[in-house]
Amino acid sequence: MRVGLITSRPDHPLLAGTAALLAPRHEVETLDPETAPLDGSASFDGSASFDGSVPSDGSASSDGTAQGRPVHRLADVYLLKARTPRALALARRLEQHGAAVINSAAATAFCQDRTAMAERARAAGLPFAPTRTFTTLQQLAADAGLVFPCVVKSRHSRRGDLVARVDDADALRALCGTWAEEPVVVQPFTPNDGWDHKLWVIDGQVFAARRRSGLAAGGKSPGTRLRPEALPDEWTAMARVAGTAFSLDVYGIDLVVADDGSPTVVDINAFPGLRGQPAAPRALADLTLRTGAEAGLLVGELSRGGPWGRGVAR
Repeated sequence: MRVGLITSRPDHPLLAGTAALLAPRHEVETLDPETAPLDGSASFDGSASFDGSVPSDGSASSDGTAQGRPVHRLADVYLLKARTPRALALARRLEQHGAAVINSAAATAFCQDRTAMAERARAAGLPFAPTRTFTTLQQLAADAGLVFPCVVKSRHSRRGDLVARVDDADALRALCGTWAEEPVVVQPFTPNDGWDHKLWVIDGQVFAARRRSGLAAGGKSPGTRLRPEALPDEWTAMARVAGTAFSLDVYGIDLVVADDGSPTVVDINAFPGLRGQPAAPRALADLTLRTGAEAGLLVGELSRGGPWGRGVAR
């Protein structure tokens, strides 16, 4: 089987561990979304053979190019471990050519909009933090009804975005010095012990850890791995509901536990790192192989004019 990693960090422990498990029997390649051509300067060949030969239909020349452009042979399955605009565009292009992508570009992009995330999570019955959206941080600062303390976040999740606890109007005005024009969401601060509970899921298998919140004094910490079976059943059920609601196979949810013991979901993210979870690479490798095999069966049926279509080949 051929597996593609859509990432600029193939050395990430989760990906590196998964690749090491797959490599003895399968071909693993990396597509760096920040350097892969997205403007049509490369072609995607959807043929089912991946032995390096070129198509016999004239779409490629003998040097492996299509009308002078490099040809990328589609893998059986791709792992989308990146969230940049270029990564999403690359994943969409691969999907348009029939590739299976974990998680899909659409599901990954959806999790980056915190307004949409909150709406879908609450519609699914999850106890997601009440979330209000403002066009800019400056507009939020002008809201006379704002209750402190609160948590202010960039509406669009990305590396280096705004996530801050704000205790009073002066602190909010100070944030405006840098983030005045940033689209934001605001959530009430849930009084808690300063620790987040992180639940991660790979194809239904739950992993968990307890980590110091980045909003707490002293900042983040490596945390402690938790046994999923020791978690409240309610928490693991919520984690699985999130996967269905957001169409995700690899994802995480962040829980804050209030002083009265009630959990609040504050974030849902696609393809987290799962650091410190030694069984995670095996779970991801198993999911990858199963998804690739299922995609191959579907392609075989399509190419044979099976029950899903007629005469369509990848």
